[in-house]
Amino acid sequence: MQLKPNAYRLNETVKGIETMTRFALAVLALASGVYTYLGVRGLLDGSANFVFFAAIIYSAAVSVAIYAFWSFMLRFVPLVTLGVQRIALFLTMAIGCVMIIAMSSWLNAAALAGSAALEQHMAVTLQGYAEDLDNAHANALASQSLLPDVQRAAERFAGLAADERENGALTGTQGSGSVVQLLTQMSAQMSQLGASISASRDEVAGLFEEGSTRLANMRELVSTPGAIEPRSDSFQSEAVQLSAVIAALQQTDIAASVKRAAADLSAGFIAPVANGQSADLANRQDQVMETVRVSVAAQSAALSAAADEILATPSVEQRRFVPLSSAEAVLAYWSDFIPSWAGAISIDLLPVVLVLVLMIVNDAMRKDSESLAEAETITAAEMLRAMALFRQMETAGIDVATGQPKPIAEPIPTQEEPAPEVAEAPADEGTVTPIDAAQRKRTDGPRPA
Repeated sequence: MQLKPNAYRLNETVKGIETMTRFALAVLALASGVYTYLGVRGLLDGSANFVFFAAIIYSAAVSVAIYAFWSFMLRFVPLVTLGVQRIALFLTMAIGCVMIIAMSSWLNAAALAGSAALEQHMAVTLQGYAEDLDNAHANALASQSLLPDVQRAAERFAGLAADERENGALTGTQGSGSVVQLLTQMSAQMSQLGASISASRDEVAGLFEEGSTRLANMRELVSTPGAIEPRSDSFQSEAVQLSAVIAALQQTDIAASVKRAAADLSAGFIAPVANGQSADLANRQDQVMETVRVSVAAQSAALSAAADEILATPSVEQRRFVPLSSAEAVLAYWSDFIPSWAGAISIDLLPVVLVLVLMIVNDAMRKDSESLAEAETITAAEMLRAMALFRQMETAGIDVATGQPKPIAEPIPTQEEPAPEVAEAPADEGTVTPIDAAQRKRTDGPRPA
C-alpha cells in the first residue's frame, strides 16, 4: 500500500537526481571539449603557443555550448505539453544536434581514430603503388616476349647464309656471294635487335628490385608503432622515390624500339647487286634475294604487329601520395571507423536520452495528479476549515453535494392508543381531580400509581 501518491513519488525522485543529472551533463560536455581540443589541434597551423591557445578557446566554447544547450532542453522539453509546441522544441533540438555534430563530433572522431585513419590512408596508397609497380613491370616484361621471335629470325637467316655458303642451298652454287652477304646482313640486324632486348631485361630487373625495396620500406612505415606524423613524412618520401622507379620502368619498354627496328628491316631493305659470274647465276641470285626480301617483309610485319599489341596496353598512370590530416582521413575513410564515429557522436548526443526520460516522467506525473490536483497542494489549516464547514452544513440541514437545503420530511401519522382506565379512589379519600388524556400523551408513559 502506497502512503503517498505516485505523482508525488516521481516528483521527489526527479528532484533527487537533479544534481546527478547536472554533474553527468557537465562531465559529458568536458569530455567532448577535451576530444575536440585533440582533434582541432591537428588542423591548426602556426606556432606552438598559437595552436595551444586557439585549440583551448575553441574546445572551451564547445563545452559551454553543449552544456547550455542541453540544460535548456532538459528544463523546457519536459514541461511543454501542447503538441505543436513540443514538435517545435523537437525540431529545435534536432537542429542543435546537427550543429553539435558539425562543430564537435567529427573532431572527437578525429581524436579517437585519427592515427588509425592515417595508417589506413597510407595502406590504401601503398596498395595502389604496389599495383602500379606490378603493372609497369609486366608491361616492361611484355617487350621481352619479342626476344624469342627475333632470335629465331636471326638464327634462321644465319643458317640460310651458312647453307648457301657451304652447299649452295639457295642458288645451287656454293660460296660467298650476294645472297650470303644479304642473309648475313639480315642475321646481324636481328642479332642486334635481340641484344637490345636482352640488355633491357637486366635494366628492368634492377628497377623492379629497387621498387620492391621501396615498397618494403613503405610497408614497414605503415605497420611500425609510434607517432604517425614522422612516419607519414617518411612514407611520402618513399612514395616519391617509388614513383620515379615506376616511371623509369615504363621508359625501359623496348616495344617501341622493336617496332621501329622491324619497320627499318622492310623499308630499309637494300639488296646487293648480283655478282654471279654467269648470267644464269646472277638471275638465280636475284630470285633468291627477292625471296629474302619477301621473307624479311613478312618478319617485319609480324614483329610490328606484336609490338603494336604490346604498345596498346594502357600505360601506368602516375600516382601521387596526398598527405591528409587526421580529421580529413577520418572523413575520407569514415566507413572503416563506424565504432569510433558512434562513440564520438554518443558523447555529444547522450543527453537526448535524458531529455526523453524526463519528458516521459513529467507526463506520467501530470496524468497521475489530474484526479487530485487540489489535494496535492492543500494545507492542514485548509483541511480543518473544510471539515468545520462540512459539519456546519450538516447541522443546518444543507445538502453538501448540491448546496441546497434538505427537504423536510412529513410526519407519519400514528394510531392513538386507548386511554388507560383510571381506578376510582375509595370514597374515604375524597374527591380526585381527573387528568386530561391529552396531557398524558405528552409524556413517555403512564405515571406510576
